[in-house]
Amino acid sequence: MFHIPENLHPNCGPVAWLLGTWGGTGRGDYPTIEPFTYGQEVVFQQDGRPFLHYFARSWLLDEDGEVVRQAAQETGFLRCLEDGNLELVLAHNTGFSEIWYGLAGDGKVELRTAGVGFTETAKEVTAGHRIYGNVEGDLLYAYDMEAMGQQLQPHLWARLQRQS
Repeated sequence: MFHIPENLHPNCGPVAWLLGTWGGTGRGDYPTIEPFTYGQEVVFQQDGRPFLHYFARSWLLDEDGEVVRQAAQETGFLRCLEDGNLELVLAHNTGFSEIWYGLAGDGKVELRTAGVGFTETAKEVTAGHRIYGNVEGDLLYAYDMEAMGQQLQPHLWARLQRQS
């Protein structure tokens, strides 16, 4: 069950449904890697200011759903502007960071990269597109990525359930 915090900044209203901890599984694929299944935990927190803090961690799963190894982590701030406009500042454990712009409304968030920076040891990620949706109370998302000389295309998708 979800309730809107009393101290929620009004600009965060269109993304309030994201608040809390989510968990579940997803699939990944890309031309430069083998397809995979992963488990994931995603947390959205707020403190009354016009942003949500975001943290996600994932782990690779085998065909029986057992953990093979830890995988990606990312953290950042979803900055909520007026009228559902969003800015996302995101950093990844794999050595790259991104600036995203987007829009929220009607249980949906859509974001596109405006800039990507990466360390000299990171894989070259050049663009992305993310969609988050509230579907039957679950968090569904899809992440399209442009990286390693490949065109923008589907990379990750998952269905996560709210954790109590």
